[in-house]
Amino acid sequence: MFIAFIILAGLCLFIAFKTKKMLYLTVPVIAFIVYFIVQVALVPLPFIDTIKFIFSLQ
Repeated sequence: MFIAFIILAGLCLFIAFKTKKMLYLTVPVIAFIVYFIVQVALVPLPFIDTIKFIFSLQ
């Protein structure tokens, strides 16, 4: 999945410079946030307990 994010970021960077629209640079960030939310939602614990567990890790 890491390779997919690298390819997506490279593609968006290329399109952003070619079209001179910097809005394309937000696509990899939004994709990563959506991926993170989906992975948290797949945990079989309640959502609040999952968030508490993630932020209590040291």
